[in-house]
Amino acid sequence: MIRIDVGNLTFTARLERDRAPKTVDALLRLVPLSGSLLQARWSGESAWMPLGNLETGVTEENATDRPEPGQLLLYPHGVSETEILFPYGKTIFASKFGILRGNHVMTIVTGQDQLAELGRRVVWEGAQPIRFSLAD
Repeated sequence: MIRIDVGNLTFTARLERDRAPKTVDALLRLVPLSGSLLQARWSGESAWMPLGNLETGVTEENATDRPEPGQLLLYPHGVSETEILFPYGKTIFASKFGILRGNHVMTIVTGQDQLAELGRRVVWEGAQPIRFSLAD
C-alpha cells in the first residue's frame, strides 16, 4: 500500500501488482517521492505530477487513456515527459501531442471522498505539495 499526502489530504492506494508488476517495481524504486501536483492542462478532471525526463525502465503495461477517478497512472516517458496522473473526476489522458496511455499502477482505496476537494484545490489554489510513501 502507498500513502499519498496532498497538502493535508491523505489517501491510501493499492498497488496494481497483478496487472502492472514492472510498473509497480519502478514506482517502488522512486518511493519516497515528493513534488508538486498541478491541474492537468489537457486531461479533464485530473492532476499531474511532472517527473521530467526520468527513465523508469518500463513500457506500456496495464495502460489506459480513460482512467476512473482514483486510478493513478504512471506515464513512463515517450512523446511527453514522465509523469504521474491523478484523476479526481472524468478524465481522458492527453497532452499537446494528443491522447496518451499511462500505466494504471495504483488505485485509491481510502480517501475517495476527498477527490473532489483535491480537484478544487489544484484548480483554484494552484500547485499542491504531494508525497508518496509506503503506508504503515
